[in-house]
Amino acid sequence: MDLGLHYFTFSTPDDPAAIGLTLAETARVAEQAGVAAFSLMDHYFQMEMNGMSADEPMLEGYTGLGFVAGLTERMTLGLLVTGVMSRYPGILAKTVTTLDVLSGGRGRLGIGASWYEREQDALGVPVVAVAERFERLEETLQICLQMWGEDDGPWVGDHFQLAETLCVPAPLTRPHPPIMVGGGGERKTLKLVARYADACNVFGEGRDQVAHKFDVLEGHCRDEGRDVDEISRTVLVMTPALQDVDAFLAEVQDYADLGVTEVQVMPDRHPVAFVEELADHVLPALSDMG
Repeated sequence: MDLGLHYFTFSTPDDPAAIGLTLAETARVAEQAGVAAFSLMDHYFQMEMNGMSADEPMLEGYTGLGFVAGLTERMTLGLLVTGVMSRYPGILAKTVTTLDVLSGGRGRLGIGASWYEREQDALGVPVVAVAERFERLEETLQICLQMWGEDDGPWVGDHFQLAETLCVPAPLTRPHPPIMVGGGGERKTLKLVARYADACNVFGEGRDQVAHKFDVLEGHCRDEGRDVDEISRTVLVMTPALQDVDAFLAEVQDYADLGVTEVQVMPDRHPVAFVEELADHVLPALSDMG
């Protein structure tokens, strides 16, 4: 079982001048400890939930990942997940390509439908109906795949039109950076996973709920004529990893029994201390789990 660190807040420590140093040290310690994947959010305001407020510190995700790429050598790097409304698809493909090339082939495209309307309204990002967001998500996936393939010609869809899909240099990861579609929506999101993705990511809401999502995904894969085992299953675990380590490991074992190969965890204390405690109490058990 691989462990991913989802670095979702820049509020600890509370000195903005320490954000870069803390992010750098957390990434270095995580890689040394054996963390397999490192992710940031694709938000410009902090999410308004679980006591957090929009005016807490937040950094742009791909710039942050580029910073982390220069400090690490092994961890996979990606956003959990890119909001489809935030970037034109051709620019997104180029951005992920840049991350992949500069990191030595460690980029991953995590992507999903946007949802944080306060953030979008504030920064001038179009707010569109949910149905259109999913249409744009599918077109974005198609455009990224064309830009990462052999065809550098035009691409024309209902929402986007590209005169060329030239992408030089190509990503180092072949045939392309892994595509992870995030979310557990059963009618649309998981169908897009079955159609386009190399990995899915669902919330860790307990064994039964996760098993149900995977059953839905398997049905979509049958409809698409695709082997569900081609898709890596990952889970963002909502249970704090360190408050009750035994309970956390039992939950992760349930996910492993369902075929999950990567779980992501979120710091609930100073991120460097969090990773150091993961190294002592969690990672040794995960290395034998699967």
